[in-house]
Parts: sequence; C-alpha cells; structure tokens
Amino acid sequence: MGHFDEQEFRTTIGHFATGVVIATGCLEGEPSGFTAQSFSSLSLDPPLVALCPAKASTSWPKLRESGHFCINILGEDQQSVCDIFAQTGIDKFTEIGWQPGETGSPVLAGVLAYIDCELALEHDAGDHIIAIGRVKDLAVLDANRGPLMFFRGGYGRLGKF
Repeated sequence: MGHFDEQEFRTTIGHFATGVVIATGCLEGEPSGFTAQSFSSLSLDPPLVALCPAKASTSWPKLRESGHFCINILGEDQQSVCDIFAQTGIDKFTEIGWQPGETGSPVLAGVLAYIDCELALEHDAGDHIIAIGRVKDLAVLDANRGPLMFFRGGYGRLGKF
C-alpha cells in the first residue's frame, strides 16, 4: 500500500456516509443474503447497479450461482435487520418476512425500496468483487421514513450522527 496503513485507509473512507442495503438471492428455493454498504447506481441506459461483495462472503457465491440478486434498501429503524444479515452461519430469514421478487430473489418486509437484478458482469477488485446487475424490477415501498446510514464506523439516521 502507499504511505498509509489499512486502518488509516478504513478511517478515511469511513468519512463517506453510505446507505445500508441487504443483497438477497434465492438458489434452489433457499434464500440467502448479506449486509452491504458498497452499492451504487451505475447507469440509466441501460439501467445498471454495482454491488461489491467481499470475496470472503459465504452468501455471494449463492447469489452468483442463482444469476440474480435483489438490493433491499433499509430504513432508519432497521439496524436489527442489518445486524442479522451481517452474521454468518445462521438462518437469516427466520426473523424477517419476505416475498419473491420478479427474479425470485427475496424482497424483505419493511424495506424502503428494492432493486431486483440479473447478474450481468463480475470484475475482480482486490479483496472484493464488483458485481454489475441489470435492473429487472424496482419499487419504492415506503417514502415516509429515512434511510439507515453508515458513517465513521457506526449506524445512524440523517442528521443524527
């Protein structure tokens, strides 16, 4: 690395506030998902998004194999959902309701919005993967709450950090 260490890099990047999403998928009838902050819109024409799962993720390979993923945008009151999906080795879907989206990927109950995608491309990116999704369906489900935000290593609401 340059003239900085990993902690300095993490601390500096932590000053960029992000929303929090849950990426979900369904492989052979079994739902899977994980918490992510590395997500962004990429293109309007065609409609594309980018998701950056860690290579160490145990959930991403299932989403990759399914060929689809759904981005569930969390509301400011959904940190508990975020915490569940940040864990490994548990059944994350027993504690939250969901329904299959257009691609079959889970749309979680209570989210602000969702973006259901077909996996279009993957690129190697250090210890992460850049996954490009072609948007197949999307909707705003609740326009009255604010987003769950991540900033300086913690969760909060807009104006509440």
